[in-house]
Amino acid sequence: MRGFFITLEGIDGCGKSTQAQLLAAQLRELGFPVLVTGEPGATRIGSQISRILLDPANPELSPMAEMLLYLADRAQHLIEKILPALEGGQVVICTRFHDSTLAYQCWGRGLPCEEVRRTCLFTSGGLQPDLTVVLDMEPNAALERTSGDRLEAEGLGLQEKVREAYLALAIHDPERIRIVSGEGQTEQVLRRIWRWVLHLLEQNPHGCAPPLDQSE
Repeated sequence: MRGFFITLEGIDGCGKSTQAQLLAAQLRELGFPVLVTGEPGATRIGSQISRILLDPANPELSPMAEMLLYLADRAQHLIEKILPALEGGQVVICTRFHDSTLAYQCWGRGLPCEEVRRTCLFTSGGLQPDLTVVLDMEPNAALERTSGDRLEAEGLGLQEKVREAYLALAIHDPERIRIVSGEGQTEQVLRRIWRWVLHLLEQNPHGCAPPLDQSE
C-alpha cells in the first residue's frame, strides 16, 4: 500500500526542519513508519549540488541554472529516497518540494510559472504531495533564525516575494496546501500542523489517528 507524502514549506527560517522531526515523532507513536527528508542535499549527489546552490560565493548563478540544479537534486532524491519509501508504505515528510521551486524561481526570480510547473511535474513523473503545510511567518522574524546561505543572504526582499508566492499557491490549490501560522511555541505550531495531518489520515482507509483536542 502506497504511503503518504507530506511536505512542509515556507520562507527560510520558518521552522520546517524542527516541525518535520516533531511531526515524525508523533506519527511514529501511532505506529506509522516515517522517513524524514528534505531538499536540497538529501543524497550524496544532492549534497554536492546543494553546495553549489547555497554557497554565497556563487552570486552569478543564473535563475535558469539555479532552477535546473534544484530539479537535478530532486530527481536524484526521488529515485533514491522518496519513491522507494512511498512504495514501501512509509509516511514521507519532506521539507521543500515543487512549491519551493515555484515560489523561489517564479515569484522570486521571475521565471515563467507554467513552464516551471511543467518541468517540476516532468521531473517527478507527476508526483504531488498528499498534503502540503506552509508555515507562515513574517520574513523579518524568520530571517533572524537563519545562518546566511546564498539565498538567505539576499535578505528581506526575496523572502517577501516567496511568502506572497506561498499564499497565492494555497489559493490555487486549497485542498492540498494548508497555511498555518509558524509563530509561537514549537508545540503550538505542531498542533496546528497535526490537525491537517489528522484530516489526511482519517480520509485514508488505514488512517488510525486518535481524535485531536481542537481547543488550540
